Amino acid sequence: MRRPSALLAGALLLGAFAVPAAASPVLAADGDGGFTITDPRIKESSGLAASHLHPGIYWTHNDSDDGPYLYAVDSRSGKTVATVTLKGIGRPRDVEAISIGPGNEIYVGDIGDNLDGTWPHVWIYRLPEPKELKDQTVRATQYVVKYSDGARNAESLIVHPKTGRVYIIDKKEDGGHLFEGPAHLSASGTNVFRPIAPVDLWATDAAFSPDGTRLAVRGYFGGIYYDWNGGKIKRLGTLDVPLQRQGESVTYSADGTKLLYGSEGAESPVKAEDAPGGGADGSGQSKDGKSGASDAAGSGTTGKLTKGAVAVLAVALAVFGLGRLFRRRRS
Repeated sequence: MRRPSALLAGALLLGAFAVPAAASPVLAADGDGGFTITDPRIKESSGLAASHLHPGIYWTHNDSDDGPYLYAVDSRSGKTVATVTLKGIGRPRDVEAISIGPGNEIYVGDIGDNLDGTWPHVWIYRLPEPKELKDQTVRATQYVVKYSDGARNAESLIVHPKTGRVYIIDKKEDGGHLFEGPAHLSASGTNVFRPIAPVDLWATDAAFSPDGTRLAVRGYFGGIYYDWNGGKIKRLGTLDVPLQRQGESVTYSADGTKLLYGSEGAESPVKAEDAPGGGADGSGQSKDGKSGASDAAGSGTTGKLTKGAVAVLAVALAVFGLGRLFRRRRS
């Protein structure tokens, strides 16, 4: 998705003055310590999902103007090891998200709307995750999606790993909502998604933990994690989101111990951070015992800026008007 120049300038300033976080240890078995996407075809990686069938493989796709393609990237090398072409669907318009649900089914969210209400409907595509990693064409099922309260822009699509129910989070500067789809998507009719909970973030992607108990939501400069609680989400704290040029994606590693964050751009890096709670005790606490309580803005940029960078960022915020990113809607 195209961004306002002010946003991009602010992001570049942040990247220039950020102090690199300590690298997470690389897990040799599955490469969940982070990697760089090296495929020159992948210039606008906008979604990320850890493979269920192939350890160390992450599925991604371009944003728009690419075609019906998914790319299987080996996290140990950063190279594309398979390209999947979707057939049985129309021409993708603005693909923003990817998620894998029960039965190793891949869901692709063609849900972007740059003008925030231009399209009367959007689409979801579903296909089985290929058992072999090779270039191939796979038939997908296409679903028509509308929102109960009118068209909107969205970049986050998630599928609950236990129930298979599909959810979308819309993208609003002052915070959006979690939308719930029907219990079962219909390929023959329109699938209406309804808002069920507020999400206090300008969301660019989201992911369920493998056990379905946590929901992680990221934005450009921070993130929030929630207790899923059957869809009645409860905010637990902020995520340690790395500073990236244009942060677009997030996924849990297959074992749930890491969150991997992706960015658009050529040779874009995918950064790994420990998942809150370590994916084990369900306490909502990070490994250092802290609860991850939110700051006033929910920015989650904990400890990654030097004092000088903070000063420069303050000037940048004033010049470019990025304070809107942190403004919360009061009802």
